Amino acid sequence: MPVVLATTLAQAWLAVDGKCPRCGQRPVAGVYNVPVRSQFIDGAQLRAPGNPKRACWARPLLLLVSIGAHDLLAPCVCVKWCLRISRKSFSSTKDATMDLAYVCEWEKRPKSNHCPSIALVCAWSCRNLIAFTTDLKNEEEKDLTHMIHMIDTEHPWDVYSINSGHVETITCLEWDQSGSRLLSADADGQIKCWSMMDHLANSWESTVGCSVEGDPIVALSWLHNGVKLALHVEKSGASNFGEKFSRVKFSPSLTLFGGKPMEGWIAVTISGLVTVSLLKPNGQVLTSTESLCRLRCRVALADIAFTGGGNIVVATSDGSNASPVQFYKVCVSVVNEKCKIDTEILPSLFMRCTTDPARKDKYPAITHLKFFARDMSEQILLCASNQNNSIVEYWSLRKEGLPVNNIFQKLSPIVGDKPPMILKWRILSATNDLDRVSAVALPKLPISLTNTDLKVASDTKFFPGLGLALAFHDGSVHIIHRLTLQTMAVSYGSQRPVDEQAIKRQRTAGPSVHFKAVQMSWTSLALVGIDSHGKLSMLRISPSMGHVLDMSLSLRHLLFLLEYCMVTGYDWWDILLHVQPGMVQNLVEKLHEEYMRQNAALQQKVHLQSYTSQVLSTRIIAMKASLCKLSSATMARVCDFHAKLFLIAISCTLKSLLRPPVLNTPDKSPGDRLTEICSKITDIDIDKVMINLKTEEFVLEMTTLQSLQQLIQWVGDFVLYLLASLPNQGSGPVRPGHSFLRDGVSLSMLRELMVMIRIWGLLKPSCLPIYTATSDTQDSMSLLFRLLTKLWISCRDENHPSEPDDALVDECCLLPSQLLIPNIGWLPANDSIISKLQNKQPLRLLFGKPPGLMGHTALLQFDTFARAPGQPKIDHLRRLHLGAYPTEECKSCTRCGCVTMLKSPNKATAVKQWEQRWIKNCLCGGLWRKMPLSYS
Repeated sequence: MPVVLATTLAQAWLAVDGKCPRCGQRPVAGVYNVPVRSQFIDGAQLRAPGNPKRACWARPLLLLVSIGAHDLLAPCVCVKWCLRISRKSFSSTKDATMDLAYVCEWEKRPKSNHCPSIALVCAWSCRNLIAFTTDLKNEEEKDLTHMIHMIDTEHPWDVYSINSGHVETITCLEWDQSGSRLLSADADGQIKCWSMMDHLANSWESTVGCSVEGDPIVALSWLHNGVKLALHVEKSGASNFGEKFSRVKFSPSLTLFGGKPMEGWIAVTISGLVTVSLLKPNGQVLTSTESLCRLRCRVALADIAFTGGGNIVVATSDGSNASPVQFYKVCVSVVNEKCKIDTEILPSLFMRCTTDPARKDKYPAITHLKFFARDMSEQILLCASNQNNSIVEYWSLRKEGLPVNNIFQKLSPIVGDKPPMILKWRILSATNDLDRVSAVALPKLPISLTNTDLKVASDTKFFPGLGLALAFHDGSVHIIHRLTLQTMAVSYGSQRPVDEQAIKRQRTAGPSVHFKAVQMSWTSLALVGIDSHGKLSMLRISPSMGHVLDMSLSLRHLLFLLEYCMVTGYDWWDILLHVQPGMVQNLVEKLHEEYMRQNAALQQKVHLQSYTSQVLSTRIIAMKASLCKLSSATMARVCDFHAKLFLIAISCTLKSLLRPPVLNTPDKSPGDRLTEICSKITDIDIDKVMINLKTEEFVLEMTTLQSLQQLIQWVGDFVLYLLASLPNQGSGPVRPGHSFLRDGVSLSMLRELMVMIRIWGLLKPSCLPIYTATSDTQDSMSLLFRLLTKLWISCRDENHPSEPDDALVDECCLLPSQLLIPNIGWLPANDSIISKLQNKQPLRLLFGKPPGLMGHTALLQFDTFARAPGQPKIDHLRRLHLGAYPTEECKSCTRCGCVTMLKSPNKATAVKQWEQRWIKNCLCGGLWRKMPLSYS
């Protein structure tokens, strides 16, 4: 995909192999000085050395773009002809600001069958789920089916298509803040709320909705939940997350008893009605409809934003540039179990191009109207267009003093000192004439816009959240600065013909293929576009907008955004698009350093320590696992991080089953007391450690212990595997489990679990781990605990770890002759598409077909069942063997590839408690997707 090069001054060696078809002259190969205006090559002068009078080549260039690693296009403006030239060298160029990651399109079908037509709307959730619409046309019956398609960005080919049931064209799609529910609205006034069935990303159902019969919906939004963050680039190096990401005081649109935000949505219709639906906790839906103003008028465009005081602002336009853009304040309340809506007119505005005599009639229609963010009701973006061109304006609502006549100032001096304040819209910036805009995408990253933060962002070249995307009818996409509206990057969707014969063979083309809908990711590092053929394109957006940065600054930018995802719980897939294999090790180390700094700060807040520390620890481990997938040198550590997540979840679940003998005991919980005692007592005899515990706290029902046997067995097998692999460390390639051997925290956790299992074994011996030993009299658990304790003692001090002594290594060498070493069912380490995008070569995919079935021989099968045909499969979370060809329905994680059965085979309370930890999301935080039986 061609990308505009951004540079201050480029000296390009041009070896031209084409000639101008009008003047017939060929430029002389040599060094050309290319001065640049703004920050990209536009309106530059190109003069042939030794022959500056060659008029054909002395005129300003229209464009200078890169179409590959060694190619440039230099159009000759005399006939707007493109010549292919080779790029030999650049002295001061920048990296590409946007490049294509992958394209996913529909398989061609006969015209008599249903086939995708024109994409209409698109929405991107914070969980990196993308929803978009198409109309499927039946040539025989001449009817349309309005479809909603759901994809996960990691598996774009695995599309889930829904027959929406909308009778008219779908006009709006809107995700909620959690990314688990989707609103859809159509041109018949029907609104539907879609939610996941069984928490599966590829299984959706519509449970509730409302309707304004026969009145098309033009704007739709969820009510605000009162949560608003601000990213402070100035403090990106601060030691506390609270300084980097501050909580902005913001009131929810509506609250329940106790201050909990009330869920619901608001919509605006084409006839000037506003409708609000509230979701009560009991499932009841309260709906109310009111006119925006007394004199209702046609609303062609509208958008919705929220104020910090809990009010709602609606902006509307009738589509004509000669009419004002109207603004209304909407207040929602619940009175006597009924929804009440109050509206108020706010100041309006006319676009600047309307009042400019030179452009008064040039742009007759307003085609796009958007607030810059849902929680920024004082900033709005307007776009006016004609058939060929567009202009974009940025307006801001400000308080200004109202001039008072001198007569009144003399009568009342107070009025003269403090003039009354009014709200007034002021234009801050505007673009020049552009090509016709087809779609607009605004950034979702809530970056702070203070002068200090903007200066630091400019100095460090940190641009996420500062650029918005404009898609044009010629197939190009521009990233422009949200404040100045200056172009920061340009990308072209299709290459122009490069030789004369190709141009001569061209026939008169129909409408150009362009993006009908575009959306930015939640960190503004990726852009998705749906074109007029229903094809989905995923583009990377450089955090530095192509500026060449040193490694430390690039890592700082990526780390800052990863920390933002860690705090908010958002998915970080789009950040991984910009991580190179050489960055992985440094990013993992810096993430660990940041977590340790945060963990130290949490020690000061005891009431937040337990829950917050656990959430942060699991998220950072999941981040490390996803980062290590991007480098072959760290691939073995992926298995270790997934095993650590599993170990933490088992430890928390088993400890939660312990109960104190007296419920009102002010002492620590049994789990905390177990951790404290095991950390103090370094005795290698497991029975001596048990003496210091209150065994009555470990009493459980027999059925509970039996239901946990698979998890207990994994703990025993994992300890044996780690100890048996100790002699092999340092020799040969790094194997899975290597990092556990120097991880004092994880080894301490395993010691605690071994003690618990030993106590439970006294109650029910059948729940103990089963080992295959060479001697019937050998106490396997005592042996493993003794060796595990010695290993833990050597590395429990993270600051000064010591090497295991030779006696311990010798004892571990004897383990394979004493016990049968089990095979640990590691999670697949290379089942993601993200690792296939590191070479910057775009992938071409088909909806409904995994990459392995499309001729991509370099790609492996991504699905877990397809990785080892005929080999026994395992339920990674329940630790149950499924057989070579499972008959049970299964689900897999969209991120780590973990596979588990869809339905639980065990109804025990303890098993349900274990399954509740990953019923909604995988342990790594990824979403579940249902796997077809054909894979098994």
